[in-house]
Amino acid sequence: MTRVVVVEDDPHNAVLFRKLLEKRLGFSVLVTESPEELFEAARSGDVALVVMDVSLAHSTLDGEAVNGVALCRMLKGERDTASIPVLLATAHAMRGDAERLLAESGADDYISKPIVDHSQFVEQVRALVQEAA
Repeated sequence: MTRVVVVEDDPHNAVLFRKLLEKRLGFSVLVTESPEELFEAARSGDVALVVMDVSLAHSTLDGEAVNGVALCRMLKGERDTASIPVLLATAHAMRGDAERLLAESGADDYISKPIVDHSQFVEQVRALVQEAA
């Protein structure tokens, strides 16, 4: 079964991501705010995609606050996890932000929250997972 990790601090967004990924795509979904849990799952070798919130209010790594851009850079910087596609999700999307966030993070794609077009999100996820397979 295809496994996806959703790193999200907003409970409503987390539920929406889980429902769309499980019900529409049949994926197994781990929702977490924990960088340690993210890296443990990613290093296991069976994660097909990470959906990463940009601004993580409660996430810390080694005692330091960390956001989705930094976590994505870390994932992309490790040999064992670099090939996992990352879809950045942010509520703070202004013109030009997508390009800047993708460049800063090394993420593979980007989506604005709130997720209004569920079908577009599902197609974006499907394309990223198929491309990486």
